[in-house]
This record gives sequence, structure tokens and C-alpha cells, in this order.
Amino acid sequence: MYANLTCSPKTFNQTNITKLCPGSQCMFAFYGGESVYHRYILVLHVCNLFVFLWLVNFTMALGQCALAGAFASYYWALKKPNDIPACPLYSSFSRAIRYHTGSLAFGSLILSVVQMFRIVLEYLDHKLKGVLAFFFFTHKIPVIQGDAPSLNYCWVPLLTVIFGSYMIAHGFLNVYAMCVDTLFLCFCEDLERNDGSSSRPYYMSPGLHKILRKGEEGAK
Repeated sequence: MYANLTCSPKTFNQTNITKLCPGSQCMFAFYGGESVYHRYILVLHVCNLFVFLWLVNFTMALGQCALAGAFASYYWALKKPNDIPACPLYSSFSRAIRYHTGSLAFGSLILSVVQMFRIVLEYLDHKLKGVLAFFFFTHKIPVIQGDAPSLNYCWVPLLTVIFGSYMIAHGFLNVYAMCVDTLFLCFCEDLERNDGSSSRPYYMSPGLHKILRKGEEGAK
């Protein structure tokens, strides 16, 4: 009759509950009581995860858009470096915020939905593998009892260092990859719009134009 009632561990032994219910204890159950918030705490965690993925994808997309705009401003400057803006990265970031926020947010939303489905599937797969691994390493499966190896966790710190190094290198190389992709797209657009004449000159640099001429001569 006293179950799930609030109690104080300091004064519990002095109450009549221990006399009426021998063996009863005052133990921690949960914080805050049974409110609507606590009943739907799992749903709120899922919503927080979804919003977190959305914000991360939007931040990455905004950074990529700003970098692409900065590299494109260099390519489409007819007289380099005179026609290049004074602050290309700041100008590109301002354009992305003013004109492309909706597109970036919508694209990030689609990626977040796909990632949520992927996380759910990976979570179910991980739980299934965890159950199988438990039965495997505890020799609960009679067929493969002799094949269960001993566990060894010496690879955990090494894999952590490798993963951290990869993430740092990946962050730096992303800038270089975005530069290459942007210049390549600008190069293809330049070939489609212009023909190298005085009325429609190429925007590419002399070095890139030299490579193009060699490619044309080789094709002929």
C-alpha cells in the first residue's frame, strides 16, 4: 500500500511503514515523478537526436556552400587578382545566408530523415548482434562452444586514436576536396558558356587553358 510513494532515506526507519510492511526499503526510483515529460522522455530524446542531425547537416552544408562560393569567385574573376573580391569567404558566406538558407535547410532535412532511418536500422542490427555475441561468448550455443575466443580490449585505445586522426585529417582535406570540385564544375560551365573569342573569353587561368589546348590537340 505504500509502494511508489515519496520517502526520505534519513527518516524512513523512524516511520510506521517499516512496522506495517517488514522488509520495506526507501530506494531511488526516478526523478521528477510521473509527469507527461517523463512518460514521453524517449520520444523527446528521438526528437533531440533528429534536431541535432539537422543542425549538424545544415552547418556542414552552409560551410560547403560558403567555401564553394569563395572558390568560384576566384575562378570567375576575369582579371586575376584584380577582380577577386577583397573578402571572398565573407562575401560568399553572406550570399549563402541571404539567398540559399532555405535550400540548405531543406536539403539538410532530407539528409537528417535518411540518417534517422539508418540509425534506427543500425541500432536494431547492433542489438541483434549483441544478443548473438552474448550467447556466443558465454558458451550458450552448444554447437560452437569450442570456437569462442577469449576477449581482448587492447585495440580500443588504438582504434580511438586512429579514428580521431582520421576525423581531423578529413576535416582539413574537405576544404581541398571542395576546392577541386568547385573549380571542376566552374571549368565545365566555362567551356559551355564561352568559346575563347574576344566577345566570350574563357575565365580559366592561363595554366588551365594551356592544359585544355593540349587536350584538344591530343584529341585531334
